[in-house]
Amino acid sequence: MNKKLVNFIVKKYLRFDKKNPFISISAILAFIGVSIGVMVLILSMAIMNGTAKEFERKLFTMNYPLTIYPRGNSTSLDESLLNKLQKDFPYLKFSPFVSSQAIIQSGDSMSGGMLFGINPQSEAAINPIYKEALGNLTPDKFDVITGSGISDKLLLNPGAKTTLYFTELNPTGFSMMPKMKRFTYINSFTSGLNAYDKAYMYTSIEALQTLLNKEAGSFDGIHIYSEDAFADIEKLKKYLGNRASIVGWWQQNGNFFAAMKMEKTALFIVLMLIILVASLNIISSLLMTVMSRRKEIALLLSMGATSKEIKSIFLRVGTIIGFSGILTGIVLGFFGYWLLNNFDIVTLPADVYGSAKLPLDLAMGDFLSIVFGAIIIVLVSSYYPASKATKIDVIDVLRNE
Repeated sequence: MNKKLVNFIVKKYLRFDKKNPFISISAILAFIGVSIGVMVLILSMAIMNGTAKEFERKLFTMNYPLTIYPRGNSTSLDESLLNKLQKDFPYLKFSPFVSSQAIIQSGDSMSGGMLFGINPQSEAAINPIYKEALGNLTPDKFDVITGSGISDKLLLNPGAKTTLYFTELNPTGFSMMPKMKRFTYINSFTSGLNAYDKAYMYTSIEALQTLLNKEAGSFDGIHIYSEDAFADIEKLKKYLGNRASIVGWWQQNGNFFAAMKMEKTALFIVLMLIILVASLNIISSLLMTVMSRRKEIALLLSMGATSKEIKSIFLRVGTIIGFSGILTGIVLGFFGYWLLNNFDIVTLPADVYGSAKLPLDLAMGDFLSIVFGAIIIVLVSSYYPASKATKIDVIDVLRNE
């Protein structure tokens, strides 16, 4: 193949055609379309990934990577199991808990939620939100830390007395009354997710064990912090056997993340159509070039140029337009990523999304999928016009033109 001839003609066809400006304009539009498509895909995938990871981080905090629950007829876990777990899995962090639904009252205002009895030091080691709320405080047995949604609704200030009502009943003469207890409010936490801020409360594990008539050293469950929850859950399942069951965060919130994954896939397909539409301009531009250069192509073929060389010329023209668009789109995409990541160009309502900053995180797998997908579309779009150029009837063209 005559590379000099091919390169010379490719450069010629890439120049702006003053006689047929629409061909060059179509090529420019194809370049712009591919660039915008790749840029939008990079930013969209980064936002989708960032959003998913932001929710995952918050759900990790309040839901915990792994949680052990009693199995079968067992009503609670005990201190001996916790000690064995801490001894045999020293790289994991454990926080036992007792939980109960409760209604908290201050003045005439009331709010319902879930009350967790925990060990402050153990919980602070695995829950940064609780750790921040705890600060340098040393909670007493009947102190309570609530979500900011509860404290705001009840207008609570540190040191305020509140009454908690539990679902268990106490017999009083001829009637039954809900079990209640006065607690001291000491602080609140803000997780960034209203569902937790308006429902979660923390007190000492001893307080709930006393109020719910549970034995000291018995728990409703054990929260676990793990760096690799997917691997550790299998180890713990084998270790626990039939003594207890264990669930991971992805099992508790599987539908939510499955919906986000489906949404991300649908968005990828829809936005990839932008590149597909832009590639139609590559096809139309090359086909118009073929039609306007029929005489030149016929002369080249009659002078000894091979069909492979003709095909290579138009294939290169199409790929240069498409690949330059892909590279420009990558540059624009990462520039947009840098802008959005470093400047508050887009701000979100924190009470809705859990964060005022736009979360961004571009996974390497998504980036490679975008690039390879765009390359395949460009190659397919360039191949058809290139193959069409080799099917010109040389004798018929030279006779008539």
